[in-house]
Amino acid sequence: MGMRSMMAVVVFCTGTAFAGGDPVADREEMIELAWKRGCFNCHEIDKTIRGPAWVDVAERYRGDDEALERLVVKVRNGGVGNWGDDPMTANRRVPEEDIRTLVGWLLSLEKESDKEVAKDAEEPRKD
Repeated sequence: MGMRSMMAVVVFCTGTAFAGGDPVADREEMIELAWKRGCFNCHEIDKTIRGPAWVDVAERYRGDDEALERLVVKVRNGGVGNWGDDPMTANRRVPEEDIRTLVGWLLSLEKESDKEVAKDAEEPRKD
């Protein structure tokens, strides 16, 4: 199954239409979910902090048809060694549906075209 097909499955299974809807609204929804679930405590979209930049994750796994499933497991269970010595904390309290939605979205990011996304993610929305 190709990445586009996999993302279509994610959209269908989660009911989150981040692919093909209004890109700005989808982006805002994904950023809001990432803040809510604590992702930005360790990650940024375009910069490596404790964890890798999400655009770097997308770049590494682009074209890998099994990346979504492997990364959902990695986010849920945590681990170490894929991006250096800092461990990825387990996220067992985050619903798998949210993990799957966020991983599917981050795999769609591209370094150059998502600079605006990174700006949007700098501060959580206050509304």
